Amino acid sequence: MTDITPQLHHGQRLFGPVQSRRFGRSLGIDLLPYKTCSLDCVYCECGSTTKLTANRERFFPIEEVLQELDAYLASSPQLDTLTFSGSGEPTLHRDIGVVIRHLKKHYPAYPVTVLTNGTLLGDPGVAQALLAADVVSPSLDGATQRSFEAICRPHSDVHVDEVIAGIASFARQFSGHLLLEIFLVPGINDTPEELAALKAAAETIHPFAIQLNHLDRPGIAKDIGKPTPERLDEIREALRPLPVQSVRKRSPAEWDRAADNPLVPEIYDALTSLGSATTRDLSLRLGVNEGDLAKLVRHLASRGDLLESGDESAEHFRRPSISVS
Repeated sequence: MTDITPQLHHGQRLFGPVQSRRFGRSLGIDLLPYKTCSLDCVYCECGSTTKLTANRERFFPIEEVLQELDAYLASSPQLDTLTFSGSGEPTLHRDIGVVIRHLKKHYPAYPVTVLTNGTLLGDPGVAQALLAADVVSPSLDGATQRSFEAICRPHSDVHVDEVIAGIASFARQFSGHLLLEIFLVPGINDTPEELAALKAAAETIHPFAIQLNHLDRPGIAKDIGKPTPERLDEIREALRPLPVQSVRKRSPAEWDRAADNPLVPEIYDALTSLGSATTRDLSLRLGVNEGDLAKLVRHLASRGDLLESGDESAEHFRRPSISVS
């Protein structure tokens, strides 16, 4: 599910920047005509897919987006990430790799994020194009054909087993952060059988983190509910010991506390698993804005509860009891 709404910048191919629930201040890059996708998901806030396709094309000259990006980024705006998202499935554009490589070459200070439905990650050309990104977040809303079809309404050439295999294959090649998003639709993909299938698929994929998402804006279907906080906790437990988080906003009060901050045990669990991590690593792992998280992490370090290493450009934190080679 895209969590970015077009506003502020009104170019042909760029939108935002906006405050993404998952990735902070994000500039959106839209490579597709509205609404072109390999899926027609019931929860999509962009509306029904009008061009349902699994074929990659050059929908317009890629020079258009490169010129617009150069013009916008020339002033070095304050951004947390550059995000491929928008009107459909970004990997359907055959030149997405050209744009990613351009950004990494000319604007290396900005992380590049690709939000994808994952249906084309098994294509070697798509995989090669996305390897240069910093974050790739594929969605997997159903691990059985029944739930996948009920929620995602795919193109006839798209089959869930191939999607899972494609995401897993890409994950083995990718050196960045792969965040597997699962959009929860109560009554369809949250049964014990469906959660077991999702867990098995995630174990094959081995993502950096699983992000549980749910409806917070109107989608196509009007009768989609969202899980209660208690049910979210149950689903998280059903997927453990995989690193799983819920996409959520933290209340301001949570940042006012230190010793009893509910994020502290989550930070410790993440560092126990990772050994050491930057604040960006932890932000992606826990689904919390990096700027806010950094304040808490540095507070814990000042108390001696975490140890610091490296310099400001690559500062890592770890638990005192964890030895790192």
